[in-house]
Amino acid sequence: MKVLVVSGIWPPDVGGPASHAPEVSAFLRSRGHEVRAVITAAGPPAPEAYPVAWVSRALPPGVRHAEAMRRIIEGARFADVVYSTGMFGRSSLGCVAARRPLVVKLTADPAYERARRWRLWGGSLEDFQDHPSVSSLPLRISRDFDAKHAAHVVTPSSYLRELAIGWGVAPEHATVLPNPAPPLPKLRPREEIRAELGFDGPTLVFAGRLTAQKSLDIGIAAAKKAGLPLVIAGDGPDRAALEALGYARFLGPLTRQNVLELFLAGDASLLSSSWENFPHTVVEALAVGTPMIATDTGGVAEVVSDGVNGLIVPPGDIDALAAAITRFFTDDALAARLREAAVASVADYAAERVYGRLEEILLEAAR
Repeated sequence: MKVLVVSGIWPPDVGGPASHAPEVSAFLRSRGHEVRAVITAAGPPAPEAYPVAWVSRALPPGVRHAEAMRRIIEGARFADVVYSTGMFGRSSLGCVAARRPLVVKLTADPAYERARRWRLWGGSLEDFQDHPSVSSLPLRISRDFDAKHAAHVVTPSSYLRELAIGWGVAPEHATVLPNPAPPLPKLRPREEIRAELGFDGPTLVFAGRLTAQKSLDIGIAAAKKAGLPLVIAGDGPDRAALEALGYARFLGPLTRQNVLELFLAGDASLLSSSWENFPHTVVEALAVGTPMIATDTGGVAEVVSDGVNGLIVPPGDIDALAAAITRFFTDDALAARLREAAVASVADYAAERVYGRLEEILLEAAR
């Protein structure tokens, strides 16, 4: 099978989404398939054993979109099937133009994301599905067209699968594939990492994009109310505003190795998001044995079970989040129980199993 992988994020970008597309590509090659990739990234990618067409994210938007579309159409003509983890609309149009089937991984509602970014919508994701603003209707129409023209849609959570079905995707063409827990690299001893980071007491950690969706202003306020240090790794448009709040410590963007070591060094990982699908970082934190204190949004509760491998609170509630933080750090028996269950709770998310199912979906679409 010949596969074109399309991704809007790729190393040197950091984080789970950035590593997903190259991991899928490597897995498919190990299974004997021929792979090419079309990507956008902040900088040039490292050399790979297969062709990677890079479109710089620094290009003006119109130029970047046109060049990405040209590369996708060109790459799709080589392929039996296209697997897209980003650039959803361009992938759909490119596959229509090249007459190739598209399997798309959805990690969010692309219409909602754009409507929020362009200030066309300020309400919740749920309200956006049923009562969108008139100005955002073209985004919904485009999203629904793209979704209906995909041969198959995979989502990391049942929550997002149900949304996609609401956009017109046939249920039999929508499959839940959780974000995998890739094999862990060798990590340094926890105490060595804590000493290097200057952790000399109980510490909350966060790693991810610093965007409005993450509601880190609420996370910082809750940590401050609970009196617990919060260390944040990552970058994004909200970083300056969050730093101006003056409580959390910011490490900037980290490599995946260093993110995993940060999770290992922390006592609990914080997720205060107003909206999430199924964050890679949740699986990674649990995989190294660090419990989650998270908001009940999107697909988070599909992997974080309250009182089992973490604590769950309603989104947007500073008092509830602060109370959960306090509960975790004052109840040693609870914290120990959550830590003990963390690793086992993501055993079913082994990369070999998840990517094997994805391979089956790609083969079926390519027929």
